[in-house]
Amino acid sequence: MSSSFVVACVGKPSAGKSSFLNAVTDATAKVGNFPFTTIEPNQGIAYYPVDCPCKKYNRSDRCKPRHGWCKDGRRFVPIKLLDVAGLVPGASEGKGLGNQFLDDLRHADVLIHVVDASGTTDAGGKETKGYDPINDIQWLRSEVQSWIFNNLNKKWPGTVRRHQAVKASVVDTLHGQLAGYGVTKEVVQRTMDRFRVKTDISQWDQEQLVLFVQAFLDERFPTIVALNKIDMPDADKNIAAILKRYGNSGRGGGPLRDGVKGENVVLTSALGECFLRKMDKQGYIKYETGADDFATKDEDAGDELHLKPLDEKVRRRLENIRDLVLFRYGSTGVQDVIVRAVEVLGIVPVFPVKNLANFGASADGSSAAFQDCVLVRPGMTVREFARKLHNQLDRNYAGAETVGNIQLGEDDIIVAGKNNIIKFDTSGLPVE
Repeated sequence: MSSSFVVACVGKPSAGKSSFLNAVTDATAKVGNFPFTTIEPNQGIAYYPVDCPCKKYNRSDRCKPRHGWCKDGRRFVPIKLLDVAGLVPGASEGKGLGNQFLDDLRHADVLIHVVDASGTTDAGGKETKGYDPINDIQWLRSEVQSWIFNNLNKKWPGTVRRHQAVKASVVDTLHGQLAGYGVTKEVVQRTMDRFRVKTDISQWDQEQLVLFVQAFLDERFPTIVALNKIDMPDADKNIAAILKRYGNSGRGGGPLRDGVKGENVVLTSALGECFLRKMDKQGYIKYETGADDFATKDEDAGDELHLKPLDEKVRRRLENIRDLVLFRYGSTGVQDVIVRAVEVLGIVPVFPVKNLANFGASADGSSAAFQDCVLVRPGMTVREFARKLHNQLDRNYAGAETVGNIQLGEDDIIVAGKNNIIKFDTSGLPVE
């Protein structure tokens, strides 16, 4: 168990979603075992990089993750990625694979919307020129908003009558209507805080219901916009227009435009990332995802990397990626999208161990260090984490401590860098 949340990837046909998925899931070839019970055909595994404590505590030589990998104190933790198909205008009315598309969204905690920044594909994914990609950002929001609003609106009179009859709280009533979207009462409460309407729902008109749905979307489906194909002609002017529209959106807690926060717009070149990974795997270049450059045989003076020579065609393509993507934007942006998608949820990495002296997974310290890393939601307490790991651990819970033999209260909130290395004390469980 490395995470219990799902990142969904959406995008119209030909926006580059398949290339993006290939770029972020290609690393799965490195590790064959995953901490997930089932991987459906439309699911994949991406990797989220976190700082591993093995470097801080001089255990890098013994750091052996069960899932993912660790390199130089950088831990790559597997997360679930859902490929959501069927994004076309009219999805909320059942067009294309609309019903399947919207049903898949119920399982997502955060969306990655792959947008063609070049403007060379229209709303349906057909080849064109001069298309404004802002349209894609807006109609994704419009489709999801229509889906939820229509579902609420058709039942609204009955919802209000029941609300008045049982004298329920507003949060309880709305949670009953929104539970099918995979939300807790806390999410509904945060939506109400964002909505800032004090009147009872019995007094809401359709305009207020629309505004509530918009606030709910902002809370329930945070969206990362992956502006793809940034190295193509016309991409520059479209990027400038998009950043002008969304650059200050949500800043300082202000309202979002089209559900997009400025800092959640990330520039990407998925095809560029795929090609760099392919050339690295075949031994023509030395490249790591997220890097701002790569090395070729000509640049390896001592031939320490033992790279293969490049033909002229491949050399030209690599130079184009270097000039138009890496030097201009600092990376292909692919890893930045995954990082932003996870961090927008406030996720905290936690390292459960059985020995705080050497951070092993066995009580006698004979095992490797920091074998497990679990990504948890913000606000999780120590006892809730024990319950998440195993019901027996919760049932036999006798206390917990962190580095320095500091005792942890069961209601202590887990905070990265403070108490996220945890050893549980148990009663009645065998010692491994």
